[in-house]
Amino acid sequence: MPYITWNGPAPTTAAQASVTTGTAIKTMLQLATPSTRQIQILEWGFTIDDTSGADGVVELLQTDVAATVTAHVASGVPNLDPNGTASLLTLGTSATGYTATAEGSTTASRVFDAVSLSATTSESPYTYVRQFMPDTRPIVAISRFLRVRTTTPTTAVDMRTWVVFNEVG
Repeated sequence: MPYITWNGPAPTTAAQASVTTGTAIKTMLQLATPSTRQIQILEWGFTIDDTSGADGVVELLQTDVAATVTAHVASGVPNLDPNGTASLLTLGTSATGYTATAEGSTTASRVFDAVSLSATTSESPYTYVRQFMPDTRPIVAISRFLRVRTTTPTTAVDMRTWVVFNEVG
């Protein structure tokens, strides 16, 4: 069953919020797999508002160390099937969440996708979506972290990002 999560709280009376990237590397969204479950990435993407002056990169990668994030709650990781079960992702400030305040010291990573941002395009907004083909869908190992990180060293920009995934036993 597929799940989706965004780099912000689940919207209720307000729309899905964007988050500022900052001026150094920043984890915008982090998913923590439990010790009993892997996840398989089906799709991910982002929208960045006003990339002017913001050469940089957005990465989708697995790491061995958690960033310190604003913790998601269960409603922030909904099942796309309204009759489906709740996600088993680990929730918490060192687990599944968004908008990192500390990156941690990653010692091992696997990059699944990376997108360059150009200061000369000045496209607003810039949108990227990648759906992985069945044989190329990345699997994030147990007790690891999937991160969407961005680096926009010359300026901070607003970003919305999401990941669609399946949990695999």
